[in-house]
Amino acid sequence: MHIHPIRTDTDHEGALREIEALWGAEEGTEAGDRLDVLVTLVEAYESRRWPIEPLDPVEAIETAMQMNGYTRAELAMLIGQPRATEVLARKRALTLPMIRKIASRWRVPEKVLVQEYALAKG
Repeated sequence: MHIHPIRTDTDHEGALREIEALWGAEEGTEAGDRLDVLVTLVEAYESRRWPIEPLDPVEAIETAMQMNGYTRAELAMLIGQPRATEVLARKRALTLPMIRKIASRWRVPEKVLVQEYALAKG
């Protein structure tokens, strides 16, 4: 079994094609072992090539709104109109009661919402 590091996008594309061909290989077989190794190499390359920055609390709320079709009005009903506007504009930090409501009703992880984040100046 000859496997080499994934260093370029071309190497990455080739590895993805091979993974597709090996998909469903039985665990413990040579093909299954090759599949495991290739998947590990691809994951390592992708995390270096296209790192994903963690969302800050406001970005997490905006993402939840976009993914679930929530509106600003629904956020306002959840935490109050002036607060929702100020939070989204980064003029007010989330409070613990706001975090609890958003986490429980919108299923945004609390560990994301409790992070510190920059507020707008002025």
